[in-house]
Amino acid sequence: MKQIKPSLILPVAVILCLFILSEVNYPLLKPQSALALFAMFGLIVVFLKYPLHPQLADNVICNILDFVLIGGVIFSFGYVVIQTEPMFERFWLSDRFLGDRASAEHILDFYVGGFGLILILEATRRSIGITLPLLAIVFLLYASFGQYLPSWLFPHRGYSIKRIISQTFLHGGVFGVALRVMFTYVFLFVLFGTFLERTGATAYILNLARRIFGTSTGSPAKVAVIGSGMMGSLSGSAVANTATTGTFTIPLMRSVGFKPEIAGGIEAAASSGGALVPPIMGAAAYMMLEIVQPTVTYLEIIRAALLPAILYYTALLLIVHFYAKRTINVTTKSNQTMETTNENGDSEHEGVNDKSTEKLPIMQGVVFFAAFFTLILILLMGATPFRAVSWSLLVVLIVSLFHAKTRVGVSGVFKAMENAGHSGVSLIAAASCVGVILGVVTLTGVGSKLPRVLLPLAETNLLLALFLLMISTIILGMGLPSSVCYLLMAILVGPVLLDLGVVPLAAHFFIFYFGMMSMVTPPVALAAYTAAAIANSGIMQTAFTAFRFALVGFALPYAFVLRPELLWLSAEGGSPQLWIIFVNLFWTLAGTVFFASSVAGYAFKDISVWERCVMFVAAALLFFTPTDLNLMWIHGITLLACVFIFYYNWRNREVTHENYT
Repeated sequence: MKQIKPSLILPVAVILCLFILSEVNYPLLKPQSALALFAMFGLIVVFLKYPLHPQLADNVICNILDFVLIGGVIFSFGYVVIQTEPMFERFWLSDRFLGDRASAEHILDFYVGGFGLILILEATRRSIGITLPLLAIVFLLYASFGQYLPSWLFPHRGYSIKRIISQTFLHGGVFGVALRVMFTYVFLFVLFGTFLERTGATAYILNLARRIFGTSTGSPAKVAVIGSGMMGSLSGSAVANTATTGTFTIPLMRSVGFKPEIAGGIEAAASSGGALVPPIMGAAAYMMLEIVQPTVTYLEIIRAALLPAILYYTALLLIVHFYAKRTINVTTKSNQTMETTNENGDSEHEGVNDKSTEKLPIMQGVVFFAAFFTLILILLMGATPFRAVSWSLLVVLIVSLFHAKTRVGVSGVFKAMENAGHSGVSLIAAASCVGVILGVVTLTGVGSKLPRVLLPLAETNLLLALFLLMISTIILGMGLPSSVCYLLMAILVGPVLLDLGVVPLAAHFFIFYFGMMSMVTPPVALAAYTAAAIANSGIMQTAFTAFRFALVGFALPYAFVLRPELLWLSAEGGSPQLWIIFVNLFWTLAGTVFFASSVAGYAFKDISVWERCVMFVAAALLFFTPTDLNLMWIHGITLLACVFIFYYNWRNREVTHENYT
């Protein structure tokens, strides 16, 4: 029984991918039917892949139970399709389709809906952990017993089980915005990433980053930063990014003197920012297309994400450079090696920076950039993101045919689809579970009640409102995928920022950013946990190290809320003048440099505690002080003070720096 399950994942994953490609581009089914089939295939893979408990993977009874649950998934979600699609009209109960039976459902509808909710909760528990299912259960209990709650817990009149099932499963909820975004956008980009990986794009990105940094101080850490940023643009997942690039970069960092927890922390911090890197970004970017009002285009989201991504990775590169200068100050030797895996699965060793032996995989680069520019070009032509990524996927397959090392082949196509199934089904389960929560939010109206409580606390202080929202997002993001965290916070408390006059897209980017940073925020820092496993370092030490290296990510969101010009937005709406964008970018970039120096404790030489404090305060002033002519003197004095510290340390730097680790 156990041996059968892995062999079934491939055909189900292939069917899932083909169904999405066809239905998204050439829809034939009603929206709820398409989402029901999408969820059905995804949950089938979940129950095939994830056992009831890891220690029970070989238990015969548990494996039989998994197939029973798979049968339940097919029945529950297939029931929604049959009761919705006109081709099955003769099977409709009460001679009406499911959407027309609101408030007059058949008793069987409730049994199927209740069973479907249980399956979703269990699939989510297996695939991403207990946090999100517990949160969904709390919301379900809130909907049922709201009349018994005290005034400070947003009481309501309470709803029957039938009404809750109707709202969360039968009519909306599960088949709402969260699952629709996964179906329309996210899974296609996951598939796109797996095909690029099959062609060797991962190897090209890492080799390109290694070639750029050569033998500079701490070059393996810089390779990790740039490689993880570029890989993050393909995957959008901090954990997957850490697992992919960390396998190469963490051992390489350790080989030149980085401590295990430092190597793991750098990789986790670099991978967590990948969801912000255009053009692919994370799932939350596509959710903005459905949530932000007034509506925005995908190109506007890409444009808004560009400067924050540059600032984040610039800060991370500077922190890594300063840290390496301060604690290692050695260069990577040309004879150091890095273990890679060739296409046959055999281990190889390549010279890290020996340009006489290392060659960039040119054809893999051609495939990567052909796909990249095709995606951008089709978006610029006005196509939807799913149409653009579909064409880009076709370009990948065509261009890869011209060289043996990039050629995917029929078996490679099936393998890429299987990998997409493995990577994407946890998101399908999570999105379905989030749909349960959103159904309760809509039913009870708690989404409009919460902002009314938070708004008076900060109606005269925008920074306080931002701080409260940051804490809420980080707490909620513990143990949740960043996209799930963004979706919940955007609906629950996002209106608080809008009521305070923040530009809508800037408000959503603020939430998105802190959902992303929750991946490196202790005590639950999933990207840091993954890096710690690879680095063989302590989990908490790695988590706190990742938090320290990613600290700039906790300051930048304030900067682009207070200065929407960094997102190519103006406070009045529309696009700001180009010179205003550059002025704001200059001051924020200066603050980034000073912040990096403060965190690393280095400015041409080790700096004292008071110098670090000055740098930190200067960065805060440059980040949080509006770019106003009346306040420009603050920026000027701050800049001069920090430049003087840098100049003084440069004049008094040691000619030969004693190496120590």
